[in-house]
Amino acid sequence: MKNPSMQKSIPLSFSVKSMNTALLPIIAISTALGMSACQQKTDYNNLSGETMGTSYHISYQLPKGADEATIQAAIDKRLQDINDSMSTYQADSTISKFNQLGKDEPITIDEDFNHVLVASRQVYELSGGAFDPTVMPLIDTWGFGSTMTVERLQSPPTALEIAQAKALVDFESIIQKDKTIYKAKDGIGLDFSAVAKGYGVDVIADVLKNNYQIRNYMVEIGGEVATSGVSAQQQPWQIAIDAPIEGSTVSERQTMAVIRQPINNGNTMHLATSGNYRNSVVFDGKHYSHTIDPTTGEPIVGGAPSVTVAADTVALADAWATALTAMPYKKALSVAKEQNIAALFVVLADGVSIEAAADSIDDWQVVQTPAMQALRADKKSS
Repeated sequence: MKNPSMQKSIPLSFSVKSMNTALLPIIAISTALGMSACQQKTDYNNLSGETMGTSYHISYQLPKGADEATIQAAIDKRLQDINDSMSTYQADSTISKFNQLGKDEPITIDEDFNHVLVASRQVYELSGGAFDPTVMPLIDTWGFGSTMTVERLQSPPTALEIAQAKALVDFESIIQKDKTIYKAKDGIGLDFSAVAKGYGVDVIADVLKNNYQIRNYMVEIGGEVATSGVSAQQQPWQIAIDAPIEGSTVSERQTMAVIRQPINNGNTMHLATSGNYRNSVVFDGKHYSHTIDPTTGEPIVGGAPSVTVAADTVALADAWATALTAMPYKKALSVAKEQNIAALFVVLADGVSIEAAADSIDDWQVVQTPAMQALRADKKSS
């Protein structure tokens, strides 16, 4: 989860990410090593800015005759569309209006909202409810915002308080008929912040590809990534997955694995990483994250510190990475295998306890599902 800051150049913001708790991106964009400057294509443009409480970075090969300012304006417009539809920080957004409605009061939704709602329902059902965009009452009950403290666990919500919050966590009560939705009980609300960044990446990629016929690009929002074609070094894009070392910074990151863009998958890649290690505490010998399991109403104990998912879209990858983070690790690995999800988990090495773990890459290991193994083998990733 993260608290979004006020935006600068692009006034977009979403509420705290209900289940995905990575405070900093735990992936890094990289290209093949050893490329000299003369091998880089000079017609690649780089854009960056702020959106959805985080930052975005875009690199793309500028088509002949295209205008960078026009492309930037088109990207800004689509991001604003998403904000107008799904920002809970904007009082007149569609989602804010819906959350204020009572039982059986309908509202018409736009295509962006519909796309995210459909993707959310798909992952909700296949994950057994681990991904649930109505989970915010439980987040509020536990007091988990941008930080988690031992004091909260020393005086946790009562069973009654948790039960009352769980009664308002009910995605089944969100009813859709064509482009209209309503809630079947009062007090239910939606928060798409656990999937919105991924969807935003998909939207920007669509602008580049469909509006400007750009085939070589990398789009990243807060660690969620879409790539296509080749980088400025004329090599396939590759993503470095960091060791989940608590308190680490971008300059101190240690790479656990690299995922290289597929050769036999349309020459594209859609990745998302979720992690709970930057907001977690140890209490009474147990390691808690402030990721809430919607099915139990309590913080996850024993969840994977870092989960990376590849999927057909970044929105689905984002939702699945969130869902797998909201389960105990062994259950998450089992569900990912059963659903044929391409997932890469970074977990403690065999024999290493959370108390004994140091700031060393040797304390961690990579565990992959068969689907992720096949994807990385196709690209001969390291």
